[in-house]
Amino acid sequence: MAEPFLEIKDLTVAYDENVIMRDVNFTVNAQDVFVIMGASGCGKSTLLTVLTGLKRPLKGTELFDGQPFWGNNATKADRDASMRKAGILYQSGALWSSMTLAENIALPLEQYTDLTPAEIRDIVALKLDLVGLGGFQDYYPAEISGGMKKRAGLARALALDPQIVFFDEPSAGLDPISSKNLDDLILQIKENLHTTIVIVTHELPSIFAIGTNSIYLDAQTKTVIAGGNPNELLKNPPNETIEHFLTRGKK
Repeated sequence: MAEPFLEIKDLTVAYDENVIMRDVNFTVNAQDVFVIMGASGCGKSTLLTVLTGLKRPLKGTELFDGQPFWGNNATKADRDASMRKAGILYQSGALWSSMTLAENIALPLEQYTDLTPAEIRDIVALKLDLVGLGGFQDYYPAEISGGMKKRAGLARALALDPQIVFFDEPSAGLDPISSKNLDDLILQIKENLHTTIVIVTHELPSIFAIGTNSIYLDAQTKTVIAGGNPNELLKNPPNETIEHFLTRGKK
């Protein structure tokens, strides 16, 4: 049996008086490729900010690798310690435009480790090789394509050898071939590095190609209305909303 890595219980998220989602429950097991899906405006990216410690929920608890993260008297120190096990790939890649790819990837290593400059250079080269960007150390973000920027952002997210990586709409803005290549890379990282993956996306090809588990956030009811392997949900949709979402363009 897989061990739980993230456990979310009775989570409610709001901006002031505006409730975005309520009574959300799910578990991300170790080495899952876990998809948070739903239509635009349902709160997928907002949920990601809660899972990564950037936004406090109104109520509920989160356990991160068995440790308190939100609720249960969890502190900022608890969240900081947990996030040292995590990497994040933001939708835009979020690379520093004034830094080379090598400098971008080196930044977390310089901030959070005692490695020597030579050791950091070796790790940077290794991470770039891992994402198919070997030899691009001295390029600036403006000098590479959108797909390459996503890969460079992923290399930075992997710099500290995280146990879990969060992705916010990784395929946004990519052509179908670049998107598939990124999906393949995500699967390679999961298999080779035994990494747990959490992805916010509404892209059906990615959802079906790489998702092993999922939840569907419903904007109307403001809660989770389905969960499970996306391909199994496609075969046996539990309600019309899920069927409509997963069969877009097919009917």
